[in-house]
Amino acid sequence: MRKNLILTFLMATAFCCSVFAQQDGLQINYLGTNNTILKVDAKHQFLLMPIEEQAPETHINVLLDGNIDQQINVRLAQSKIDYYVPFDLKKYNGKKIVMDISTGNDRTNVRDPREDVCWKAIKQSDAFDSINVEKYRPAFHHTPVYGWMNDPNGMFYKDGVYHLYFQHNPYASVWGNMNWGHSTSRDLIHWQHLPVAIAPDGLGAIFSGSAVVDKDNTAGFGRNAIVAIYTSASTTQRQSLSYSADGGMTFTKYEGNPIIMSDKECRDDKVIWNAQTGKWNLIMADALEHQDWFYSSSDLKHWTKEGSFGQGYGAQGGVWECPDLMQLPVRGTNEKKWVLIVNLNPGGLFGGSATQYFVGDFDGKQFKCDSQPNVTKWMDYGKDHYATVSWSNAPEGRHTVIAWMSNWQYANAVPTKQFRSANSLPRDIELFKGDDGEYYICTTPSPELVALRGKEKKYGAFDINEKTISKKLPTDANGLYELFIDLDNVNTTDITLSNEGGDKVVMTYNAVKHTFSMDRRKSGIVDFSSDFPCVTTAPTSANHHQTLRLFIDRCSIEAFDGDGRFVMTNLVFPHSPFTTVSLCASGKAKVYDMKVWNIKD
Repeated sequence: MRKNLILTFLMATAFCCSVFAQQDGLQINYLGTNNTILKVDAKHQFLLMPIEEQAPETHINVLLDGNIDQQINVRLAQSKIDYYVPFDLKKYNGKKIVMDISTGNDRTNVRDPREDVCWKAIKQSDAFDSINVEKYRPAFHHTPVYGWMNDPNGMFYKDGVYHLYFQHNPYASVWGNMNWGHSTSRDLIHWQHLPVAIAPDGLGAIFSGSAVVDKDNTAGFGRNAIVAIYTSASTTQRQSLSYSADGGMTFTKYEGNPIIMSDKECRDDKVIWNAQTGKWNLIMADALEHQDWFYSSSDLKHWTKEGSFGQGYGAQGGVWECPDLMQLPVRGTNEKKWVLIVNLNPGGLFGGSATQYFVGDFDGKQFKCDSQPNVTKWMDYGKDHYATVSWSNAPEGRHTVIAWMSNWQYANAVPTKQFRSANSLPRDIELFKGDDGEYYICTTPSPELVALRGKEKKYGAFDINEKTISKKLPTDANGLYELFIDLDNVNTTDITLSNEGGDKVVMTYNAVKHTFSMDRRKSGIVDFSSDFPCVTTAPTSANHHQTLRLFIDRCSIEAFDGDGRFVMTNLVFPHSPFTTVSLCASGKAKVYDMKVWNIKD
């Protein structure tokens, strides 16, 4: 009898230790320092998970009827809650799922998760509040509603709609859980946010890639099917295919995945239709060897390796990533040249990540660069422009590109929480021939951006000298401007954006050195990374006469040369919006015209 009582007591104690929290539709079971089981009776739309960014990742197997249905990594809050992220329960409504949570403790870091704050805060809900609470969320740049974003992926245009996919972590505002997020736009300005398009599977996370409109049904998935090819990343990297029969809204994984395998770290596929050869070409980065591989195919499923380019050319730092290949017109001529875009990290001109490019000829198998191997050409001279890729099937033969507006040196640390990272403004590109006989990319803001202009304020023409001349920016613009300056500059001219708190960004045209620079060292919040305060510098081809277009959003400045011969993209985090533009010159200078437009928020 006494033995049975002891056994009953031990069993009851074990059960009490195991089930340590119970809420509406949730039962949390402690199974030791490395494992917690969360049973969910799915009654609502979302499971709201509390996140602490500095907490270690926990791995979660989502089990339905005992089988793994999803796998995610989440930084469940231990000591404090930074924010919540939603786990979508809609497809499980009326069912019971089990979340098998591995905390990953080891002998050097053993802790008891029962006291973690997440367990008291985790809950089911029929709503997730995605109203912007961020001071620095851009007003006219694409951002995810919540969570992390990096490389733009799979961009294509069809039936009046621009599709933008992107590397997305829906479970934290730091890198991880790579899915393809999805947004669409009819004007490259206003974006509709849609559900995740391609999620991780048994082959791994969904890394960067591209998508094409298969107009002639070469792959056999149907005429005008959307075919996406991307990197499946797990213990190795291999290339996979998914296809869409509904215009890119939902995708089906190809049963023959992976379609390309290699013993190298290869990724970030870009697929183009080569009209000259009548075949598809695929360009893939051989990341560690600093080269790109070229493949050809007639059906998008079976690929033949044709050649490679890159070793010893251009910037060789870090890894090569996110290639693109296109044929661009040369401004003012009937000539066209092939351009190979290559992103690298680190090894950028000002540290960290950046975009370089090569101009030459491509026969469907080999790329031949016009420049010498030691020549490096940068697509953007700021510090926050990476993973630049173009829209496939763009209308009117346009070559429109967009980039990730951040830098791997500090992307996880910028002062936002609800989301991290934005895209650059869309840009149209072509080539021009420089005075040195080399071909260079010419970058102009996409014409759709003119529609952003609101009320115009004209400052007219005026002379400037060593005495600073200050002009007030519109107070009703909330720091959102497009600023145009037409300037004749003999020596140097400083253009300074500032606010009442002393934050400032100083931009300098130097007609003697033929440079344009941007100094953000006193631009506001700069102490989140020692790599953030910096001066970036671009070469200019004009002598005295310069025109400049500045797009100023809540956390960025994009400076375009009026002729498109350079562009510079930099993040800034002023404590309050910039309210004044000031000009001063070393020697005599003249502003022929200066005006500013409020940006429509």
